[in-house]
Amino acid sequence: MIKINDKIKPSDLKTKIKNFWDLSAGKILDIERNYDASKSSPVFTDRGKYTTRGWTEWTQGFQWGSTILQYDATGESEFLEIGRENTVKKMAPHLTHFGVHDHGFNNISTYGNLLRLMSEGKINFNEWERNFYEIALKCSSAVQAKRWTKISEGGGYIYSFNGPHSLFADTIRSLRILAVGYKLGHEMLQDHDEKINLLERLIQHAQTTANYIVYYGEGRDSYDLRGRVAHESVFNVNDGNYRCPNSQQGYSPFSTWTRGLAWVMCGYAEQLEFLETLGKEELIPFGGQEFIEALMLKAAQAACDFYIEQTPTDGIPYWDTGAPLLHKLGDYLEKPADPYNDYEPVDSSAAAIAAQGLLRLGHYLNKKGESEQSARYWQAGLVVINSLLDEPYLSKDKNHQGLILHSIYHRPNGWDTTSPEYNIPNGESSMWGDYHIREAVLYIQRISQNEPYLVFWPENK
Repeated sequence: MIKINDKIKPSDLKTKIKNFWDLSAGKILDIERNYDASKSSPVFTDRGKYTTRGWTEWTQGFQWGSTILQYDATGESEFLEIGRENTVKKMAPHLTHFGVHDHGFNNISTYGNLLRLMSEGKINFNEWERNFYEIALKCSSAVQAKRWTKISEGGGYIYSFNGPHSLFADTIRSLRILAVGYKLGHEMLQDHDEKINLLERLIQHAQTTANYIVYYGEGRDSYDLRGRVAHESVFNVNDGNYRCPNSQQGYSPFSTWTRGLAWVMCGYAEQLEFLETLGKEELIPFGGQEFIEALMLKAAQAACDFYIEQTPTDGIPYWDTGAPLLHKLGDYLEKPADPYNDYEPVDSSAAAIAAQGLLRLGHYLNKKGESEQSARYWQAGLVVINSLLDEPYLSKDKNHQGLILHSIYHRPNGWDTTSPEYNIPNGESSMWGDYHIREAVLYIQRISQNEPYLVFWPENK
């Protein structure tokens, strides 16, 4: 399990963070100058160079969002202009992409970050520019909310690109587009002008995910271990009944794909923070504040506890907690992860996402006066960040376009590059991993420098 360091503080990472942003700048500019955009969005690296993989368009927002985060962290206007220009020129199709559950990834990372920066005063206020970002996010929130499957006991979920039967763990983090749409006063209209409340859909999706994606050790099935996460849950769309767990990118339906686990950790922690901005009266129609917060907190804590307990001492997980050859690594949970082993790959992108979930949950519980629980999650998150900001994970090779090494995309499909000298994939990066480590480092940097707390929604004008 993660060896929690009670002494480490955000300020202790100051030098590492400075080096990180210096490296990050070079990687962004390398991709901007040398990536062939005609090949579609960059997804992951192959021998150190970003390439694409035609499955679904979910990473372009991370590409341009990374430049916006770089500006946020450093104040270098070159990166703001790259991000702003490409958001305007290239992100519009993502606003009306009816075929994906990824709106909270692509559009919060670009339009959302730009609106947030304007709200914070880091971009000069321009009414038309702000209105442009707002209408884009409102549009995206309604398109995402339209992907809806009802379930038998009431409520429902935003279905994945697999189809109406499919609920993905990933979408709990993409759910934030509905939060922003609601925050901006938007609502979705259906046939006969039926109004759909975006907050209601957000809460119902979060509840369905908590009930069918996250396990609590309560005897749901023979593999019900508290905090374990199924990548996918399958429903019968004819009657709305739950059928079974499944996994697209993990080893099996009954093991835990660690990036799916990380999405749950980060997604629920952020939604708990978002709920704090709402009035109690807004939540009464949907079960009330106490019920909703308890639901989300139960899921967040179970997932974060599982991550801490099922991850090696340095905070970097293997790609699936049930990967079939992990037993050949011996007591792998009692030592740092080894990305160069002969049997199973690690996934640094899961670590980058999970770190933010641990940190945000710790921060949330601290505000609630739960100091002991808070410290456990917070310090575990710092351990993960500290590991990612150093070798063998931080990519210092100027010829490698990736920022964080040893990311895994789709192990079952064999999409990840395996070098001839190794038996498993390693040494490569992903656009989502690089974006999320930037986001996590910006989060820590803001706290250490007493800047405004990093949230995904814009403050009021």
